[in-house]
Parts: sequence; structure tokens; C-alpha cells
Amino acid sequence: MVGSINNTAPANVGIHALEFYHPSKFVDQTELEQFDGVSAGKYTIGLGQTQMAVCDDREDINSISLTVVQNLIEKHGLSFKDIGFLEVGTESIIDKSKSVKTVLMSLFEESGNNDVEGIDTKNACYGGTASVFHAVNWVESSSWDGRLALVVAADIASYAEGPARPTGGAGAVAILIGPNAPLVLDQGVRATHMNHLWDFYKPELASEYPTVDGHFSNTCYIRSVDACYSLFTKKYSKRYSPNPEQLIKSEDLDYSVFHAPNCKLVQKAFGRMAYNDMLQDPENEIYASVKDFAKFAHSEESYYDKGLERAMMQFTKAEYQKKVIPSLYAATNVGNMYTASVWASLSSLLSSASDEEIINKRIGLFSYGSGSAATFFSLKVVSSTEKFRETLQIKTRLANRTKVTPEVFAKLLKLREETALLKDYNPIGDISTLAKGTYYLIRIDEKFRRTYARA
Repeated sequence: MVGSINNTAPANVGIHALEFYHPSKFVDQTELEQFDGVSAGKYTIGLGQTQMAVCDDREDINSISLTVVQNLIEKHGLSFKDIGFLEVGTESIIDKSKSVKTVLMSLFEESGNNDVEGIDTKNACYGGTASVFHAVNWVESSSWDGRLALVVAADIASYAEGPARPTGGAGAVAILIGPNAPLVLDQGVRATHMNHLWDFYKPELASEYPTVDGHFSNTCYIRSVDACYSLFTKKYSKRYSPNPEQLIKSEDLDYSVFHAPNCKLVQKAFGRMAYNDMLQDPENEIYASVKDFAKFAHSEESYYDKGLERAMMQFTKAEYQKKVIPSLYAATNVGNMYTASVWASLSSLLSSASDEEIINKRIGLFSYGSGSAATFFSLKVVSSTEKFRETLQIKTRLANRTKVTPEVFAKLLKLREETALLKDYNPIGDISTLAKGTYYLIRIDEKFRRTYARA
């Protein structure tokens, strides 16, 4: 793979490899419902969540990023000399100046490669996607020197006690980008929507807990689906369709992959895509069961009408099972991973889909970050994804985690909360459950400098 890359004009730029990291501990959402004293199914059905990853004081944004990068390099037989661009998308900030990317440069020391562009990118859950776009732009630009680009999307998502806590999680995805890739990003069709909102933000710099208006944030997400998807259909049709006036529809995408704050919101978003399709052609007989809802158009009422929401979810139920569910295994069993979420969903799809199911298929992806920034884009699978299946093995790896009780889960979050700002501190979390190859924190010295070891 690396040997085929040279200084000629790059073609078929896209994703060569993905590596997914998740914490070794999780809590069961059914047990958490009982512990929190809420109605049965509130988290498992209402949010679509089955399990949730949790970290103790041994893991931070640096450690999970170190782990996912080192594992990708080893699994794919690469050298750190092969990397010319490295960027990290994260909102898990433990230093207001020093980037996670500079910490990752410790992995490059033995190779002697310090010529690596890129730093960190931040905007809620969108930073990883922005970094992927930056990496693709670098490879396609006059600045490209023939080497590969690497992106890390990583976060630890945790919430204060309350209704948002079951939507936490943690994870990291490393994305290897270059020309002649098996997953090629479609050019000229990225559709972005950005605006100024206060749906989710982190003004308390001493805490990793966000300030969040959950219902409003869900509505902002759906509004962004409308804006990005409708623009994507126009851009894609203009560039690739033999009849640019005939807009591409969600049914023309073989799979759809979403940022997943919770899996129920993803199901609503997929239904909303079909709603946008219906608004373009309401008299088409395939929309007979839902065409009465066209009266709402994109009015404010359309975002709050439960009848419309349920109707579109029912209308797309079969397609949702076929085109979306294969991408949600990590999301439902790990939880929200912020910047890593959409990329963990893509990893889930590629970890399970056979070549017959995935080659020559087009995948639509929607990325959202509160505040807000969102993009709908697409890629095509042009060759075998066997290596993705071999290296990711997400179902097998998630089955080997350690379950903790809700009581222990609460204690672990309390430990993280109490030790977040400490210096001259030796972490106390149990390292016996860490998977082989996991980096973990061993010391924060009197100047807040962090030291890591590898299991």
C-alpha cells in the first residue's frame, strides 16, 4: 500500500485503514435504568442504548489517542516515517495550550520523523470530521509530499448526574488517508451547515462535564440534517447524475452512517432524510402513506410534531434495518464518543459487511457538532475491505470487556471528577482489565506533566 504512493498527482483519495479503541469497562444500560430509578426501557428503548463505556483516572485523551495510533501502525505494518500529516479532532481538553498531536509525536521519536504537519481541531463532536477533510485536502494539494495522512478522532464523553448521563461513552478512531484507497471520498459534494447555537457547550474549564439542553440539541441536529442533506442531494446530482434536475434520494445511498449521540436520534435522522425526499416529490405513489405530512414542509412545527416523526420512522423502518443498523453496533454498546462517533459507526459497518455486501456501494455520512457545525458527505467502496474486517473485529473485542455495576460506574465518574485538576498525583485505577497494548496514565508530576505506560 505505502509503496504504491508517489509524488504524481493523487487520485482516488480516501481511507486506507481504520482502527477503533474503546475502554475495557462498561455498564449495562438496563441495570443503569434500575439504579437511576427510571422506567424500564427509558435508556434501552427511548435512547436505543444497550451498554456504555466508562473510564477511570488511568485514561485520558492522550492515552486513548496514543493507543489507537500505535495499534493502527502495528496492525498495518507501517513505519512512522510513512506519515506526513497528523491531526487530532477532540473536545476533551486537558491542556489549554499543548495539543494532543504533540503528545502523539512521542511515538515518532524512534523513527526520527519530526516533519509531520497538523495540530488539533476543536468544535464539539465535529472536530474529527474537520480533521479528515484537512487531511484529504493536504493529500490533494500542492503541499503533499507523497506520504500518508493520519487523523485521530477521540473523546471521553461524561456527564454530571441527571438525564444526560446515560448518553456518555468513550472511544477513539484512527483514520489512515491517502491516494488509491479502497474507500474513496466523493469530490465536490460535501454539504456543510454552520451556525451559532447554545445547545451543548463546555464553559467550565475545570470540569469535563458539558452544559447541555438535550431536547434543543436534538432539534438542532435534525435541522442540520435538513440543511446538509438537501444541499448534498443538489451538489451530488449536479456533479454525478446524468439528469442533474433529478435529485439523488436516500434510497440511492446503499448505506447511511451518522454521528450517534444516541441511536434513537439516528433513527429519527434517517426518517428525516426520507421526509426531505418526499418534499421534493410528494405526489409520488411511494409516499402515499406519508404525503399528508408534506403540509409541514420545513416549518418550525415540523421539528416538534410527533406524528410526523413517528410516521417517517415507520416509513423507513425496513431501510433503516438494512442501511443503518449495521453501522450502529459500536454506538449502542459503547455510547457517545463525540468526535469519534461517526467514524466508529463507519468502523462498525466495515467490520461486519462482506465484500459482496460492500464493494461498489456508496455510503452517505452525516457529522454533527454542537454549536454548531455539520456536514453530509459520501464515499464509495471501490475494492476489498477484507483488511478492515481482519483488523477491526469490533463485535469480538467488545465481547471481551469487563462489566461494572452502576454503583462502580458512578464511583469511577466521581473519581475522574475529583482528580481532574490534580498535580503531583499517582492514579489509582485498576490496570488489570486493560487490553494488551493500551496506554495508561501513571503519573502527573508537580508541574502537571503527564507520563504514560503501555499494558
